[in-house]
Amino acid sequence: MSLSNQNILSIIDSCKQNDRQSQQELYRLLYSYAYSISFRYSKDEQEANALTNDSFLKLFKNIHLCSLDKSTNPTNSFKGWFRTIVVHTCIDRYRSTKTAKIYDISTQYGLTDHTENGEDKLGYKEIILAVKQLSPAYKAVFNLHVIDGLSHDEISKLLGISVGTSKSNLSKAREHLRNILEKKMNFNKLYDATIRQGTG
Repeated sequence: MSLSNQNILSIIDSCKQNDRQSQQELYRLLYSYAYSISFRYSKDEQEANALTNDSFLKLFKNIHLCSLDKSTNPTNSFKGWFRTIVVHTCIDRYRSTKTAKIYDISTQYGLTDHTENGEDKLGYKEIILAVKQLSPAYKAVFNLHVIDGLSHDEISKLLGISVGTSKSNLSKAREHLRNILEKKMNFNKLYDATIRQGTG
Protein backbone atom coordinates (compact mmCIF):
# COMPACT_ATOMS: atom_id res chain seq x y z
CA MET A 1 0.00 0.00 0.00
CA SER A 2 1.25 3.49 -0.86
CA LEU A 3 0.49 6.77 0.86
CA SER A 4 -2.15 8.41 -1.31
CA ASN A 5 -5.24 10.56 -0.94
CA GLN A 6 -7.38 7.46 -1.32
CA ASN A 7 -6.06 5.61 1.71
CA ILE A 8 -4.56 8.26 4.02
CA LEU A 9 -7.90 9.25 5.56
CA SER A 10 -8.77 5.62 6.26
CA ILE A 11 -5.38 4.93 7.84
CA ILE A 12 -5.55 8.04 10.02
CA ASP A 13 -9.07 7.22 11.19
CA SER A 14 -7.92 3.71 12.15
CA CYS A 15 -4.85 5.11 13.93
CA LYS A 16 -7.14 7.37 15.95
CA GLN A 17 -8.80 4.16 17.15
CA ASN A 18 -5.36 2.82 18.18
CA ASP A 19 -5.43 0.15 15.50
CA ARG A 20 -1.97 -1.43 15.65
CA GLN A 21 -1.95 -2.63 12.06
CA SER A 22 -2.74 0.85 10.76
CA GLN A 23 -0.06 2.35 13.00
CA GLN A 24 2.49 -0.10 11.64
CA GLU A 25 1.41 0.69 8.07
CA LEU A 26 1.73 4.44 8.63
CA TYR A 27 5.13 3.91 10.26
CA ARG A 28 6.30 1.90 7.24
CA LEU A 29 5.01 4.46 4.75
CA LEU A 30 6.44 7.53 6.48
CA TYR A 31 9.64 6.24 8.06
CA SER A 32 11.97 7.30 5.23
CA TYR A 33 10.32 10.72 5.08
CA ALA A 34 10.76 11.29 8.81
CA TYR A 35 14.29 9.87 8.85
CA SER A 36 15.43 12.21 6.05
CA ILE A 37 14.38 15.18 8.19
CA SER A 38 15.83 13.80 11.43
CA PHE A 39 19.12 12.98 9.71
CA ARG A 40 19.72 16.66 8.91
CA TYR A 41 19.54 17.60 12.58
CA SER A 42 21.36 14.60 14.05
CA LYS A 43 25.02 13.87 14.65
CA ASP A 44 24.83 10.30 13.35
CA GLU A 45 22.49 7.56 12.11
CA GLN A 46 21.77 6.26 15.61
CA GLU A 47 20.52 9.64 16.77
CA ALA A 48 18.52 10.05 13.56
CA ASN A 49 16.78 6.74 14.23
CA ALA A 50 16.02 7.76 17.80
CA LEU A 51 14.61 11.11 16.68
CA THR A 52 12.50 9.41 14.03
CA ASN A 53 11.02 6.95 16.50
CA ASP A 54 10.37 9.72 19.03
CA SER A 55 8.55 11.63 16.30
CA PHE A 56 6.29 8.66 15.59
CA LEU A 57 5.50 8.31 19.29
CA LYS A 58 4.38 11.94 19.33
CA LEU A 59 2.49 11.41 16.10
CA PHE A 60 0.43 8.53 17.43
CA LYS A 61 -0.10 10.27 20.76
CA ASN A 62 -1.48 13.39 19.09
CA ILE A 63 -3.02 12.04 15.90
CA HIS A 64 -6.50 12.68 17.29
CA LEU A 65 -5.69 16.39 16.92
CA CYS A 66 -5.11 16.03 13.19
CA SER A 67 -8.03 17.25 11.13
CA LEU A 68 -7.71 17.04 7.34
CA ASP A 69 -9.87 18.83 4.81
CA LYS A 70 -11.08 16.16 2.41
CA SER A 71 -11.52 18.72 -0.34
CA THR A 72 -7.79 19.52 -0.49
CA ASN A 73 -4.79 17.20 -0.69
CA PRO A 74 -4.95 15.22 2.57
CA THR A 75 -1.67 13.42 1.91
CA ASN A 76 0.34 16.62 1.59
CA SER A 77 -1.52 18.21 4.50
CA PHE A 78 -0.77 15.26 6.75
CA LYS A 79 2.89 15.08 5.74
CA GLY A 80 3.21 18.81 6.45
CA TRP A 81 1.63 18.30 9.88
CA PHE A 82 3.96 15.39 10.60
CA ARG A 83 6.97 17.34 9.34
CA THR A 84 6.30 19.97 12.02
CA ILE A 85 6.28 17.23 14.66
CA VAL A 86 9.61 15.83 13.42
CA VAL A 87 11.31 19.23 13.31
CA HIS A 88 10.09 20.14 16.79
CA THR A 89 11.23 16.75 18.09
CA CYS A 90 14.72 17.43 16.71
CA ILE A 91 14.78 20.93 18.21
CA ASP A 92 13.59 19.64 21.58
CA ARG A 93 16.46 17.13 21.58
CA TYR A 94 18.92 19.85 20.58
CA ARG A 95 17.76 22.19 23.34
CA SER A 96 17.91 19.47 26.00
CA THR A 97 21.33 18.08 25.08
CA LYS A 98 23.26 20.91 23.48
CA THR A 99 26.84 21.10 24.66
CA ALA A 100 28.04 23.89 22.43
CA LYS A 101 27.33 27.43 23.54
CA ILE A 102 25.39 29.54 21.05
CA TYR A 103 27.56 32.56 20.42
CA ASP A 104 26.20 35.91 19.31
CA ILE A 105 28.94 36.85 16.85
CA SER A 106 27.13 39.66 15.03
CA THR A 107 29.17 42.30 16.84
CA GLN A 108 32.47 40.45 16.48
CA TYR A 109 32.61 39.67 12.76
CA GLY A 110 31.77 41.46 9.56
CA LEU A 111 29.98 38.64 7.81
CA THR A 112 29.09 38.75 4.14
CA ASP A 113 26.45 36.49 2.64
CA HIS A 114 27.50 35.42 -0.86
CA THR A 115 24.81 34.46 -3.34
CA GLU A 116 26.94 32.15 -5.45
CA ASN A 117 29.12 29.55 -3.82
CA GLY A 118 29.94 25.86 -3.68
CA GLU A 119 26.41 25.01 -2.56
CA ASP A 120 25.19 25.66 -6.09
CA LYS A 121 27.61 23.16 -7.62
CA LEU A 122 27.16 20.12 -5.40
CA GLY A 123 24.33 17.66 -4.96
CA TYR A 124 21.81 17.70 -2.12
CA LYS A 125 23.35 14.68 -0.39
CA GLU A 126 26.82 16.24 -0.36
CA ILE A 127 25.42 19.48 1.06
CA ILE A 128 23.57 17.65 3.84
CA LEU A 129 26.71 15.72 4.76
CA ALA A 130 28.59 19.02 4.88
CA VAL A 131 25.89 20.61 7.05
CA LYS A 132 26.29 17.75 9.52
CA GLN A 133 29.88 18.89 10.09
CA LEU A 134 28.68 22.22 11.48
CA SER A 135 28.40 22.82 15.22
CA PRO A 136 24.98 22.02 16.75
CA ALA A 137 24.12 25.72 17.07
CA TYR A 138 25.00 26.59 13.48
CA LYS A 139 23.44 23.41 12.09
CA ALA A 140 20.12 24.04 13.83
CA VAL A 141 19.77 27.59 12.54
CA PHE A 142 20.89 26.65 9.02
CA ASN A 143 18.39 23.80 8.78
CA LEU A 144 15.52 25.82 10.18
CA HIS A 145 16.09 28.87 7.99
CA VAL A 146 17.52 27.57 4.71
CA ILE A 147 15.85 24.18 4.42
CA ASP A 148 12.69 24.45 6.54
CA GLY A 149 12.00 28.07 5.65
CA LEU A 150 11.51 29.56 9.12
CA SER A 151 12.07 33.26 9.71
CA HIS A 152 14.68 34.49 12.17
CA ASP A 153 11.88 35.63 14.47
CA GLU A 154 10.42 32.10 14.46
CA ILE A 155 13.85 30.56 15.02
CA SER A 156 14.62 32.87 17.93
CA LYS A 157 11.42 31.79 19.68
CA LEU A 158 11.94 28.12 18.89
CA LEU A 159 15.56 28.00 20.08
CA GLY A 160 15.30 30.61 22.83
CA ILE A 161 17.89 32.92 21.28
CA SER A 162 17.78 36.49 20.01
CA VAL A 163 17.00 37.38 16.40
CA GLY A 164 20.52 38.82 16.13
CA THR A 165 22.03 35.56 17.33
CA SER A 166 19.96 33.63 14.80
CA LYS A 167 21.15 35.86 11.96
CA SER A 168 24.78 35.78 13.00
CA ASN A 169 24.76 32.00 13.51
CA LEU A 170 23.29 31.60 10.03
CA SER A 171 25.99 33.79 8.52
CA LYS A 172 28.70 31.89 10.34
CA ALA A 173 27.14 28.57 9.34
CA ARG A 174 27.19 29.62 5.69
CA GLU A 175 30.80 30.72 6.04
CA HIS A 176 31.83 27.37 7.52
CA LEU A 177 29.72 25.48 4.99
CA ARG A 178 31.27 27.39 2.12
CA ASN A 179 34.76 26.45 3.36
CA ILE A 180 33.77 22.79 3.71
CA LEU A 181 32.25 22.67 0.24
CA GLU A 182 35.18 24.49 -1.37
CA LYS A 183 37.59 21.99 0.15
CA LYS A 184 35.38 19.19 -1.12
CA MET A 185 35.32 20.65 -4.62
CA ASN A 186 39.09 21.20 -4.64
CA PHE A 187 39.63 17.63 -3.48
CA ASN A 188 37.35 16.34 -6.25
CA LYS A 189 39.24 18.40 -8.85
CA LEU A 190 42.57 17.07 -7.58
CA TYR A 191 41.21 13.53 -7.54
CA ASP A 192 39.84 13.83 -11.09
CA ALA A 193 43.13 15.29 -12.34
CA THR A 194 45.06 12.46 -10.71
CA ILE A 195 42.79 9.87 -12.33
CA ARG A 196 43.16 11.50 -15.72
CA GLN A 197 46.94 11.57 -15.38
CA GLY A 198 46.95 7.93 -14.40
CA THR A 199 44.90 6.91 -17.42
CA GLY A 200 46.45 9.26 -19.92
